[in-house]
Amino acid sequence: MVLCKANCGNKAILKRPKTGDALCKECFFTAFECEIHETITKGQLFKSGDKVAIGASGGKDSTVLAYVLKLLNERYKYNLKIVLLSIDEGITGYRDDSLETVKKNRDDYGMELKILSYEELYGWTMDKVVSVIGKTNNCTFCGVFRRQALDRGAKMLEVDCVATGHNADDIAETVLMNILRGDMVRLRRCTKIKTHSNEDAIPRVKPLKYTYEKEIVMYAHFKKLVYFSTECIFAPNAYRGHARMFLKDLEKIRPSVIMDIIHSGEQIQFKENIKKPVLDICQTCGFVSSCQPCKACVLLEGLNRGLPKLGIGKKSKGERMIAQQNLERIHRVKNDF
Repeated sequence: MVLCKANCGNKAILKRPKTGDALCKECFFTAFECEIHETITKGQLFKSGDKVAIGASGGKDSTVLAYVLKLLNERYKYNLKIVLLSIDEGITGYRDDSLETVKKNRDDYGMELKILSYEELYGWTMDKVVSVIGKTNNCTFCGVFRRQALDRGAKMLEVDCVATGHNADDIAETVLMNILRGDMVRLRRCTKIKTHSNEDAIPRVKPLKYTYEKEIVMYAHFKKLVYFSTECIFAPNAYRGHARMFLKDLEKIRPSVIMDIIHSGEQIQFKENIKKPVLDICQTCGFVSSCQPCKACVLLEGLNRGLPKLGIGKKSKGERMIAQQNLERIHRVKNDF
């Protein structure tokens, strides 16, 4: 029999993937919750009185985040008002089912829930997008639309910040992806625990930044939390999947590789002459963007004009296509007179 390393006298029932410690169930709960509390306080993620929206998908990460944040809010008197914000991408057989789990979380945790759909925001569902673009670049559309939809929802709810369920594995994968793509701009931002485009933008925070995915699953299992575990039906073709497989292979050789990659990303130094995007407000939709029009508006315009690949690939190509069509439109108006 292996005893709990916390010297509580109980029998150990699990070995933490993050530290390798053999713990009983209750000591694991305590360690798991205290580490998230430390992440929140050290990162100064919230202020007393903040209204916080949790980006809720019904999956393990957002479900555990909602449960733990509610628990810590009561235990440590954060004085937060917590609400749930869900985005319905319009993926039949996936998102419609997961939203039922979010609704159960709403009832179990007594939280307000706001659901926004791509269809009401953009006039398109992901099912419709995939029917015209195919399964090659569909994640580009979904990612861009989802990020802006969260901003729109946060503004509607008038929250002070949005808490997302990004865990340590997610962040390590993102670091690898940005290195492999040579994307220095995103690499600079992806390890930050709190991000915001400018002073007027609603910030996003990652309370689970240093929490391993395996431990999130273990916590949800032992707490008997209800969550949706089916993968998106369009996800197998995502580029992230390759980074995830590579990371899992590395983890077999070196269990600490997830945290090693995160710390490496945090310590990377960039030359001052590296070009940084200049953030502005999109003149079309009114949300923060580094280009005119923003990526979401370019993609949406392409879909509405029957040119679904307008925003795919190099930005300059999309800009030239929009400029050319705008010129043609101007000429047509002039000819009408």
